[in-house]
Amino acid sequence: MSKFALGVEYDGSAYCGWQRQDHSPSIQQELEQALSKVADEPITVISAGRTDSGVHAWQQCVHFEASKARDLKAWVLGVNAHLPCDISVRHVTEVSDDFHARYATIGRTYRYIIFNHPARSALMRKRVAVIFQDLNEKNMHRAAQSLIGEHDFTSFRAAGCQAKHAVREITGLSVRRYNKHIVVQVEGNAFLHNMVRILVGSLVSVGAGERPVDWIGSVLAARDRTLAGATMVPDGLYFMGPHYSETHGIPHWSDSLPNDSVGLV
Repeated sequence: MSKFALGVEYDGSAYCGWQRQDHSPSIQQELEQALSKVADEPITVISAGRTDSGVHAWQQCVHFEASKARDLKAWVLGVNAHLPCDISVRHVTEVSDDFHARYATIGRTYRYIIFNHPARSALMRKRVAVIFQDLNEKNMHRAAQSLIGEHDFTSFRAAGCQAKHAVREITGLSVRRYNKHIVVQVEGNAFLHNMVRILVGSLVSVGAGERPVDWIGSVLAARDRTLAGATMVPDGLYFMGPHYSETHGIPHWSDSLPNDSVGLV
Protein backbone atom coordinates (compact mmCIF):
# COMPACT_ATOMS: atom_id res chain seq x y z
CA MET A 1 0.00 0.00 0.00
CA SER A 2 1.18 3.51 -0.85
CA LYS A 3 0.00 6.65 0.93
CA PHE A 4 -0.68 9.95 -0.80
CA ALA A 5 -1.66 13.47 0.21
CA LEU A 6 -3.90 15.53 -2.06
CA GLY A 7 -4.42 19.27 -2.15
CA VAL A 8 -8.08 19.87 -3.02
CA GLU A 9 -9.79 23.12 -3.99
CA TYR A 10 -13.56 23.45 -3.93
CA ASP A 11 -16.53 25.77 -4.09
CA GLY A 12 -18.77 24.54 -1.29
CA SER A 13 -21.93 26.34 -2.43
CA ALA A 14 -23.70 23.23 -3.71
CA TYR A 15 -22.69 20.84 -0.90
CA CYS A 16 -23.73 20.04 2.66
CA GLY A 17 -20.10 20.48 3.68
CA TRP A 18 -16.98 18.36 3.60
CA GLN A 19 -18.17 15.29 5.50
CA ARG A 20 -20.10 12.51 3.80
CA GLN A 21 -23.84 12.63 4.61
CA ASP A 22 -26.74 10.35 3.71
CA HIS A 23 -29.18 13.14 2.90
CA SER A 24 -27.22 15.39 0.51
CA PRO A 25 -24.04 15.55 -1.60
CA SER A 26 -20.71 16.30 0.10
CA ILE A 27 -17.19 17.09 -1.02
CA GLN A 28 -15.86 13.92 0.60
CA GLN A 29 -18.36 11.74 -1.27
CA GLU A 30 -17.49 13.24 -4.66
CA LEU A 31 -13.75 12.94 -4.06
CA GLU A 32 -13.89 9.36 -2.80
CA GLN A 33 -15.99 8.29 -5.79
CA ALA A 34 -13.54 9.87 -8.22
CA LEU A 35 -10.49 8.40 -6.47
CA SER A 36 -12.07 4.95 -6.38
CA LYS A 37 -12.54 5.01 -10.15
CA VAL A 38 -8.90 5.89 -10.79
CA ALA A 39 -7.60 3.46 -8.15
CA ASP A 40 -9.97 0.70 -9.32
CA GLU A 41 -10.73 -0.05 -5.66
CA PRO A 42 -12.71 1.62 -2.84
CA ILE A 43 -10.88 4.64 -1.45
CA THR A 44 -11.54 6.46 1.82
CA VAL A 45 -9.94 9.83 2.54
CA ILE A 46 -9.03 11.57 5.80
CA SER A 47 -9.05 15.37 5.72
CA ALA A 48 -7.13 18.06 7.59
CA GLY A 49 -10.45 19.47 8.80
CA ARG A 50 -14.15 19.55 8.04
CA THR A 51 -15.89 22.53 6.47
CA ASP A 52 -19.57 23.33 6.89
CA SER A 53 -22.27 23.68 4.26
CA GLY A 54 -21.48 26.50 1.83
CA VAL A 55 -17.86 26.96 2.98
CA HIS A 56 -15.08 26.88 0.39
CA ALA A 57 -11.48 25.62 0.41
CA TRP A 58 -8.41 27.00 -1.32
CA GLN A 59 -6.35 23.96 -0.37
CA GLN A 60 -7.97 21.28 1.73
CA CYS A 61 -5.52 18.45 2.36
CA VAL A 62 -6.47 14.77 2.53
CA HIS A 63 -4.59 11.50 2.69
CA PHE A 64 -5.51 8.09 1.33
CA GLU A 65 -3.95 4.70 0.67
CA ALA A 66 -4.02 2.71 -2.55
CA SER A 67 -2.64 -0.68 -3.49
CA LYS A 68 -2.21 -0.16 -7.24
CA ALA A 69 0.60 1.88 -8.73
CA ARG A 70 -0.34 5.11 -10.47
CA ASP A 71 1.82 7.94 -11.74
CA LEU A 72 1.43 11.08 -9.62
CA LYS A 73 0.27 13.02 -12.65
CA ALA A 74 -2.36 10.36 -13.30
CA TRP A 75 -3.84 10.88 -9.83
CA VAL A 76 -4.32 14.59 -10.53
CA LEU A 77 -5.58 14.39 -14.10
CA GLY A 78 -7.50 11.15 -13.68
CA VAL A 79 -9.33 12.18 -10.54
CA ASN A 80 -10.16 15.62 -11.93
CA ALA A 81 -11.70 13.95 -14.98
CA HIS A 82 -14.24 12.31 -12.66
CA LEU A 83 -14.93 15.32 -10.43
CA PRO A 84 -17.60 18.00 -10.92
CA CYS A 85 -16.32 21.38 -12.03
CA ASP A 86 -16.58 22.92 -8.55
CA ILE A 87 -14.04 20.49 -7.05
CA SER A 88 -10.45 20.16 -8.25
CA VAL A 89 -7.33 18.28 -7.14
CA ARG A 90 -4.46 20.75 -7.30
CA HIS A 91 -1.50 18.54 -6.40
CA VAL A 92 -0.55 15.12 -5.05
CA THR A 93 2.42 14.06 -2.90
CA GLU A 94 3.49 10.58 -1.89
CA VAL A 95 3.93 10.61 1.89
CA SER A 96 5.33 8.31 4.56
CA ASP A 97 3.20 5.71 6.31
CA ASP A 98 3.04 7.76 9.51
CA PHE A 99 1.60 10.88 7.82
CA HIS A 100 -1.90 11.85 8.91
CA ALA A 101 -3.66 14.78 7.22
CA ARG A 102 -5.36 15.88 10.44
CA TYR A 103 -2.94 14.99 13.22
CA ALA A 104 0.21 16.13 11.39
CA THR A 105 -1.22 19.64 11.02
CA ILE A 106 0.69 22.28 12.96
CA GLY A 107 -1.55 25.18 11.95
CA ARG A 108 -4.60 26.14 9.92
CA THR A 109 -5.55 29.33 8.10
CA TYR A 110 -8.97 30.71 7.21
CA ARG A 111 -9.96 33.79 5.26
CA TYR A 112 -13.29 35.54 5.36
CA ILE A 113 -14.06 37.86 2.46
CA ILE A 114 -16.56 40.71 2.75
CA PHE A 115 -17.76 42.68 -0.27
CA ASN A 116 -18.30 46.06 1.39
CA HIS A 117 -20.46 47.83 -1.16
CA PRO A 118 -23.99 49.29 -1.28
CA ALA A 119 -24.95 46.96 -4.13
CA ARG A 120 -24.57 43.18 -4.22
CA SER A 121 -22.43 41.50 -6.87
CA ALA A 122 -23.91 39.00 -9.30
CA LEU A 123 -20.56 37.51 -10.31
CA MET A 124 -19.41 36.96 -6.71
CA ARG A 125 -22.68 35.44 -5.56
CA LYS A 126 -22.07 32.69 -2.95
CA ARG A 127 -18.34 33.57 -2.97
CA VAL A 128 -18.36 36.54 -0.57
CA ALA A 129 -20.46 38.00 2.21
CA VAL A 130 -22.06 41.35 1.40
CA ILE A 131 -22.17 44.20 3.93
CA PHE A 132 -23.87 47.31 2.57
CA GLN A 133 -22.90 49.61 5.45
CA ASP A 134 -19.44 51.16 5.19
CA LEU A 135 -17.02 49.39 7.56
CA ASN A 136 -13.95 50.79 9.27
CA GLU A 137 -11.42 48.02 8.69
CA LYS A 138 -8.76 49.76 10.78
CA ASN A 139 -10.93 49.58 13.89
CA MET A 140 -11.74 45.97 13.06
CA HIS A 141 -8.03 45.16 12.88
CA ARG A 142 -7.31 46.92 16.17
CA ALA A 143 -10.11 45.05 17.89
CA ALA A 144 -8.95 41.73 16.47
CA GLN A 145 -5.55 41.95 18.14
CA SER A 146 -7.07 41.20 21.56
CA LEU A 147 -7.95 37.73 20.29
CA ILE A 148 -4.39 36.69 19.47
CA GLY A 149 -2.92 34.12 21.84
CA GLU A 150 -4.27 31.14 23.73
CA HIS A 151 -7.71 31.83 25.20
CA ASP A 152 -11.00 30.25 26.12
CA PHE A 153 -13.16 31.08 23.08
CA THR A 154 -16.50 30.03 24.57
CA SER A 155 -17.99 33.36 23.47
CA PHE A 156 -17.17 32.52 19.86
CA ARG A 157 -18.37 28.92 19.54
CA ALA A 158 -21.67 27.63 18.19
CA ALA A 159 -24.23 26.42 20.73
CA GLY A 160 -24.03 22.90 19.30
CA CYS A 161 -20.22 22.72 19.23
CA GLN A 162 -19.09 19.28 20.39
CA ALA A 163 -15.48 20.13 21.25
CA LYS A 164 -14.46 19.00 24.74
CA HIS A 165 -13.17 22.46 25.63
CA ALA A 166 -13.00 25.92 24.09
CA VAL A 167 -9.30 26.70 24.61
CA ARG A 168 -7.64 27.47 21.30
CA GLU A 169 -4.62 29.48 20.16
CA ILE A 170 -4.84 32.15 17.49
CA THR A 171 -1.37 32.94 16.17
CA GLY A 172 -2.35 35.63 13.68
CA LEU A 173 -5.41 37.75 12.91
CA SER A 174 -5.49 40.59 10.40
CA VAL A 175 -8.15 42.72 8.73
CA ARG A 176 -7.23 44.37 5.44
CA ARG A 177 -9.12 46.30 2.80
CA TYR A 178 -8.58 45.80 -0.94
CA ASN A 179 -10.75 48.46 -2.53
CA LYS A 180 -14.30 47.23 -1.82
CA HIS A 181 -13.18 43.91 -0.36
CA ILE A 182 -12.33 43.40 3.30
CA VAL A 183 -10.33 40.25 4.05
CA VAL A 184 -10.13 38.83 7.56
CA GLN A 185 -7.34 36.25 7.87
CA VAL A 186 -7.16 34.01 10.94
CA GLU A 187 -4.35 31.57 11.73
CA GLY A 188 -4.38 29.14 14.62
CA ASN A 189 -3.77 25.64 15.86
CA ALA A 190 -7.44 24.59 15.70
CA PHE A 191 -10.90 26.13 15.53
CA LEU A 192 -14.29 25.60 17.16
CA HIS A 193 -17.55 25.13 15.29
CA ASN A 194 -18.48 28.45 13.62
CA MET A 195 -15.64 30.17 15.49
CA VAL A 196 -14.33 32.17 12.53
CA ARG A 197 -17.80 33.22 11.39
CA ILE A 198 -18.71 34.44 14.89
CA LEU A 199 -15.38 36.26 15.25
CA VAL A 200 -15.97 38.04 11.97
CA GLY A 201 -19.57 38.88 12.89
CA SER A 202 -18.31 40.47 16.10
CA LEU A 203 -15.62 42.44 14.24
CA VAL A 204 -18.25 43.69 11.80
CA SER A 205 -20.14 45.18 14.76
CA VAL A 206 -16.99 47.14 15.60
CA GLY A 207 -16.39 48.14 11.98
CA ALA A 208 -19.94 49.42 11.68
CA GLY A 209 -19.49 51.61 14.76
CA GLU A 210 -22.04 49.68 16.80
CA ARG A 211 -19.41 48.63 19.35
CA PRO A 212 -16.14 50.17 20.57
CA VAL A 213 -12.77 48.63 19.76
CA ASP A 214 -12.24 47.29 23.29
CA TRP A 215 -15.61 45.48 23.25
CA ILE A 216 -14.12 42.37 21.61
CA GLY A 217 -11.77 41.83 24.54
CA SER A 218 -14.60 42.07 27.04
CA VAL A 219 -16.68 39.56 25.08
CA LEU A 220 -13.75 37.13 25.03
CA ALA A 221 -13.28 37.45 28.79
CA ALA A 222 -17.00 36.93 29.50
CA ARG A 223 -17.09 33.44 27.95
CA ASP A 224 -20.71 34.00 26.95
CA ARG A 225 -21.87 33.34 23.37
CA THR A 226 -24.93 35.58 23.80
CA LEU A 227 -22.66 38.64 24.09
CA ALA A 228 -20.81 38.15 20.79
CA GLY A 229 -21.90 39.23 17.32
CA ALA A 230 -23.97 37.36 14.78
CA THR A 231 -22.70 34.28 12.93
CA MET A 232 -21.75 35.40 9.42
CA VAL A 233 -23.03 33.55 6.37
CA PRO A 234 -20.80 30.71 5.09
CA ASP A 235 -20.47 32.26 1.62
CA GLY A 236 -17.41 34.36 2.49
CA LEU A 237 -15.46 31.71 4.40
CA TYR A 238 -12.47 29.95 2.84
CA PHE A 239 -10.36 27.25 4.46
CA MET A 240 -7.07 28.37 2.99
CA GLY A 241 -5.32 25.22 4.14
CA PRO A 242 -3.32 23.43 6.80
CA HIS A 243 0.36 23.88 7.47
CA TYR A 244 2.70 20.90 7.80
CA SER A 245 6.36 20.40 8.54
CA GLU A 246 8.48 20.81 5.41
CA THR A 247 9.69 17.23 5.89
CA HIS A 248 6.40 15.96 4.42
CA GLY A 249 7.01 17.79 1.14
CA ILE A 250 3.45 19.11 0.86
CA PRO A 251 3.14 22.55 -0.79
CA HIS A 252 1.95 25.34 1.49
CA TRP A 253 -1.37 26.87 0.49
CA SER A 254 0.21 30.31 0.01
CA ASP A 255 2.46 28.98 -2.76
CA SER A 256 -0.48 29.05 -5.17
CA LEU A 257 -1.71 32.59 -4.42
CA PRO A 258 -1.04 34.97 -7.33
CA ASN A 259 0.06 37.89 -5.10
CA ASP A 260 -0.61 39.63 -1.82
CA SER A 261 -4.20 40.46 -2.61
CA VAL A 262 -7.66 39.00 -2.16
CA GLY A 263 -6.47 36.19 -4.41
CA LEU A 264 -9.81 34.39 -4.47
CA VAL A 265 -12.34 36.59 -6.23
